[in-house]
Amino acid sequence: MANGVKKIVLAYSGGLDTSVILKWLQETYNAEVIAYIADIGQGEELEPARRKALDTGASAVYVDDLRDEFVRDFVFPAMRAHAVYEGCYLLGTSVARPLIAKGQIETLRKEGADAVSHGATGKGNDQVRFELTYFALEPDVTVIAPWRESKWDLTSRTKMIEYAKTHGIEVPSTAEKPYSMDRNLLHLSFEGGILEDPWQEPPADMFKLTANPEDAPDQPEYVEIGFEAGTPVTVNNEQLGPGDLLTRLNSIASKHGVGRVDLVENRFVGMKSRGVYETPGGTLLYAAHRAVESLTMDREVMLQRDELAPKIAQLIYNGFWYAPEMEALMAFVDKSQETVTGVARLKLYKGSCMVVGRKAERTLYDERISTFEEDAGAYQQADATGFIRLNALRLRVRNKAGFLKQ
Repeated sequence: MANGVKKIVLAYSGGLDTSVILKWLQETYNAEVIAYIADIGQGEELEPARRKALDTGASAVYVDDLRDEFVRDFVFPAMRAHAVYEGCYLLGTSVARPLIAKGQIETLRKEGADAVSHGATGKGNDQVRFELTYFALEPDVTVIAPWRESKWDLTSRTKMIEYAKTHGIEVPSTAEKPYSMDRNLLHLSFEGGILEDPWQEPPADMFKLTANPEDAPDQPEYVEIGFEAGTPVTVNNEQLGPGDLLTRLNSIASKHGVGRVDLVENRFVGMKSRGVYETPGGTLLYAAHRAVESLTMDREVMLQRDELAPKIAQLIYNGFWYAPEMEALMAFVDKSQETVTGVARLKLYKGSCMVVGRKAERTLYDERISTFEEDAGAYQQADATGFIRLNALRLRVRNKAGFLKQ
């Protein structure tokens, strides 16, 4: 057996790339290949993928239902951190890869396998996300990344299709999509092909989850999301588990065209890449969560969390979910969320998601203090004089010393 590898656990999706790689691994390493499929919300794609893996020669196929774990242990923590990459991206692909890789490692241990493999190319972020997780959880694991191996000569889609046909691997009979897609409960992503021109508007028929905002209902819809200690627990007063809750929000937001994002992002490997995303339910969660925080989170705690949020988003994007700095930062986030219990009301209309109400039993908002009407002595306005003069002291001194340029 090449390099002593007898059994490989492959992260498998059922697409052309991983189907070709499954057969290529068998031939190149003369090894048994186990297909690992993580169910994180791909829906109807799962059963065809399972059958295709077996037809392609997989010795076994694992299909793990990880939907609740994905939302509870990955999506919700990222949301509590308000992790948004480069101001736009809600990290739908990034936050899923460590869970898939974790499942591969667990399968490797269960099966006594020698190696893990994935179909990520040498240009993208996913290779880093998969492999950082592999090594964090299993330090001495053998990793096979075909796209980076000298033995790999299937360097174009045409060559891969030819290889698939030669080996009896099913190739879609429809015309090739002019872009690639990745789907889970949090989002659907599109990249490559026609989207590589950042000036080119995405075709209207590309979107799968969300209605065209222009064609969305003419009447707005209201939705209420309840949180306990920063975690979403109810939709319109109905208690739901993590996977069901996000599924419900996806359904509500999608019909109003909420959650589309088109951005040029900076990949960890150094290049810029254009991505288009549909994140309907996640968009509602982030907006509602921030609204409840506005009532229940101390100002300085929120400021500190918000300063950490871009770093946490970067760590997730770059694949450092299981890094010690991530663990430390998330400990602060968890502490910051202990008071975040309440309900937010959102108004959805033709692509927009607006916060129109928020409430909490233990709120830091005191109407008696904030009112523009008579406050019955709850706030002494004269106190502001000393507050302002003390804050102005250094500015006055600087001016008198002649440092202020006017």
